[in-house]
Amino acid sequence: MVPRRSTGWAALALAALMMMLPSTALAQSRHALVDLWSQGKAAFGVFAPNENPQRFERGQPPPKAIYTAAGAEKLAANPLLDFVFLNLEGSYDPAAVKTMIDALKASKGPGPRKSLLVRIPTIERDGVELTRKRVKEVLAAGADGVTLPHIRSVEEAKTAISFFEGANVWSPSNPTGTIIAMLMVEDPGAVAAAGAIADLKGFSVLACGIGSLTQALGGDRAAGEAGTQKVLVESKRTRLPNMLTANEKDVQQRVKEGFLGLLGQGASADEMIKIGRQAAGR
Repeated sequence: MVPRRSTGWAALALAALMMMLPSTALAQSRHALVDLWSQGKAAFGVFAPNENPQRFERGQPPPKAIYTAAGAEKLAANPLLDFVFLNLEGSYDPAAVKTMIDALKASKGPGPRKSLLVRIPTIERDGVELTRKRVKEVLAAGADGVTLPHIRSVEEAKTAISFFEGANVWSPSNPTGTIIAMLMVEDPGAVAAAGAIADLKGFSVLACGIGSLTQALGGDRAAGEAGTQKVLVESKRTRLPNMLTANEKDVQQRVKEGFLGLLGQGASADEMIKIGRQAAGR
């Protein structure tokens, strides 16, 4: 007969096992976006600020974005934030991903930890296989989700979803998932196909990049807003969260409309979130 192990020994063994698990395994734990969206609640976050003091000059290539440990720790300590949005669409930088992950995972506080979403360059620009590799790399590093911008068609959306094969992707149909797979439609043709894209399975968030869409429509803000609202209708129909940029002037309206991810930027972001949280009953 095998002797029964004591519960104390079992607890110590479990603790030791958890310490031995790689960061990628620990990253599968529940985090703020999954917690809030599972309850149908709005979440609030910010773009990770670029700390490079060098400014863009017309006619010159944009300066490389810089994300420091100190900056990441400041974000981690901000109690207003549910998530941080690291925008690497213009220039992919694995070191920046690690900097953010290290700070957010080390932060302590009540409730689920802050989520990290990483936006990577487009499939159109860098190709299917490199984009697939980057999704795997970002998730393996411990990020909570990946945002794929400028999805151009239903077929490209299917390809993007395939990049998350093997990951436990959260969605209304998979409430025990932990990874956020976010697709953005930002072109008129893709917005027209938003209904068919929303009907696909295996992803978490469908959003419209209102700034990029407006630019693609020749600067027509009314048309850009109409496209954004069309995508919102489709995301709500399929119970998918929809994320949009917001400011202190429009966040109450965006919460009322049903956007479940509100994203701020710059010095006024905290004020936007305070107003938005109140509007959302948080």
